[in-house]
Amino acid sequence: MRQPQFMRSNTFHWAFMVGGVFAVFIIVLFGFIYWKIDDYLTARSDRVITAQLEGIAALPPERRLEAIDERLRQDPRGVQLAAIFAADGHRITGNLESLPSDLRIDAEAQGADIIRTDRNGREHQTVRAIARRMRNGDVLVLGRNVDEAKEISHVVGQALALGLLPGFSLCLLAGAWLSVRAQKRVEEVNQRVQRIIAGDLRERLPHRTVDEPFSKLAVIVNGMLDEMETMIHALAGVGNDIAHDLRTPLTRARLTLERGRTNAATLEQLQAVADKAIAGIDQSLAIITALLRLAEIENSRRSAGFGTVALDEMLREVCDIYEPIAENKNIALRVGATQPLTVRGDRDLLIEAVANLVDNAIKFTPEGGKVDIALLRGEDETIVCVTDTGCGISEQEREAVLRRFYRSDKMRNTPGVGLGLNLVAAIVKLHGFRMAIRSGPGCRVEIVCPNRQD
Repeated sequence: MRQPQFMRSNTFHWAFMVGGVFAVFIIVLFGFIYWKIDDYLTARSDRVITAQLEGIAALPPERRLEAIDERLRQDPRGVQLAAIFAADGHRITGNLESLPSDLRIDAEAQGADIIRTDRNGREHQTVRAIARRMRNGDVLVLGRNVDEAKEISHVVGQALALGLLPGFSLCLLAGAWLSVRAQKRVEEVNQRVQRIIAGDLRERLPHRTVDEPFSKLAVIVNGMLDEMETMIHALAGVGNDIAHDLRTPLTRARLTLERGRTNAATLEQLQAVADKAIAGIDQSLAIITALLRLAEIENSRRSAGFGTVALDEMLREVCDIYEPIAENKNIALRVGATQPLTVRGDRDLLIEAVANLVDNAIKFTPEGGKVDIALLRGEDETIVCVTDTGCGISEQEREAVLRRFYRSDKMRNTPGVGLGLNLVAAIVKLHGFRMAIRSGPGCRVEIVCPNRQD
């Protein structure tokens, strides 16, 4: 017969194993308790009969007989044993039929097999007894039935049965409940995963606001799904953006060539047409090159080759590169990097990121403005800051400008492909840094580099 599904789960198997270990522990514990109690009762009986024997042995011979008879009369439970035997072995008084052959005389209390004779007739018993030879040659025997140990073992057994079986059953019920509960949660996860596979990217795994491993895992997976959904939507939009941004310069180049072929009458006119077509093709190639560079950075595994980068030297190098461009536009380009600060990273990529920020700052700053490159030391962080006096980026556009091909309406007439800040963001993410865009006056872009303790 096929077992129920919950009985085949690991949760139920673990609960069964835990229940078995618990049962073994309880059995060992009860056995230890029984052994200790039995040992205690035996030792107590030995002390009692030894003390009683000493008391009776100290009496005169005629008083011993009375003491034995009195002892047996005051034993309603029938657990006391007492007898006096003559030197030749016949019984003088008491409730023992004969002197036990295995009972050592003048020794410590010991176990012995005896035949008890009293109102219930002859009865074989195993008792704790002690024998002492008196001065007149008689042998005084005192003993005690220790059947209390058997009664205790019976009580312990009943307690074990009444406590262990329900406890073990409870463990199995708990295991079955946990198994069914886990199966329901897994089934719910399976259903949601199937919906995600079917294309419902908004679906998420269930989790509770409690500190448990399953909920923590669900939160992590949901975060991964959020990132995947964002990437998929971004990829879906990138295709359209690429087609749109490539179509414009290619269409312009085609129209230029078509009109030139029809209208150009001289060599100079044909050369001008060719120059315009080449410019349009160059713009398309620039878009493709930037996209390939982005893909290279986002898929990069260059972090293993990171080294120490001197930021002050790097910023001065970027300033030297762009100083002639800034002078041509009558823009004051200054660098403030007096502190010798360093970070771990790829120097070429970091130069590319800062160069893009400086290029954008110069591009969107009107003539007569200024662009500042600063290196600041914060609390547990190093900050590279590029500030300009241009039109700035509004708070509503701070997230949008990081998207590929995004171009604000007020920047439509400025040359570019809309990939510069996206490229910077990819480099910053690769290094584990953080980029912040702050508004006016002008624009302020910060690359925040946390100081890592190696």
